[in-house]
This record gives sequence, structure tokens and C-alpha cells, in this order.
Amino acid sequence: MVVRDTDEFEPLQGDPMDHDEVDEFLREHGVGVLSLADEGEAYGVPISFGYDGEHLYFVFLRGETSRKETFAEATTRATLTAFDVAGRHAWESVVVAGRLEAVAEDEWDAVVDAMEDNAWFPSLFSESEPMRGIAGWVLEIDEATGLRSRP
Repeated sequence: MVVRDTDEFEPLQGDPMDHDEVDEFLREHGVGVLSLADEGEAYGVPISFGYDGEHLYFVFLRGETSRKETFAEATTRATLTAFDVAGRHAWESVVVAGRLEAVAEDEWDAVVDAMEDNAWFPSLFSESEPMRGIAGWVLEIDEATGLRSRP
């Protein structure tokens, strides 16, 4: 994972997180907004995630038509934004970006392990048969940024 240098953009009102702080934040938070795109149309969806230190894992409920799956298949680069806001002057956020792809059936254990560690709603597994009622997806993290309010 590459932690992007925020100096290349306009100054932000917050303190950048280093690699270890971004890693800790992702391990402690299991919900965020996954942003996908299909040509000129964007789609952001609140979602629970698992994190294993290198990858973010998601599960999508399968149905006859799944907007998430349709957009995920068309997206060349996805982002996930996770944040925590305790008050006006107490907030932190992390944005990760990378390639999103479906998880192969033989890699399902990695999805389950990561989701059980820190996903917000891991009981989803008991409600559906893996790889039939739900689909696993993995975000290969290329870069990550994190900011928090100044003390």
C-alpha cells in the first residue's frame, strides 16, 4: 500500500496519517462508502468491509439484478472512504483506491476471515450459502490517504 503525499493537492485542514495510522484505522473500522463507476455514471454505496492488512474484502448479496455487481464489473479503479466523526473538531477519514475484482471460489476463506475480523455485519454469512447467495469481492489497494482533525 502506498500512502499518498497530500502535498500535491491543495492544503487540507487536518493532519495526514502515516502508513501505520491508516492501517490501524482500517483494522478498527468495518464500514465505509464504496465508490464505483460505469463510464460517466458514478455509484457510491455504504458497505461493510474486512481488512487483512493488504486488501479490503466485501460481500454483495446476489439477486436477479445487482447494481453493485454491474458497477463493480465495469469499474477500473474503485475507492473506499471510511470515516469516524465524534464531533466538529474530532474526526478522521481514510480513502483507499485500487482495482476491484471478484474473489475466486478457492479464495473464499480469505473473505470470511477478513470479514469476521472487523466487518460491521459479518453475520451475513449465516444467511447465505457462500458463492451462491453472496459474492466476494477484493480491492487490491494501490494507495491510501488518511486525515484527522488537528488536536
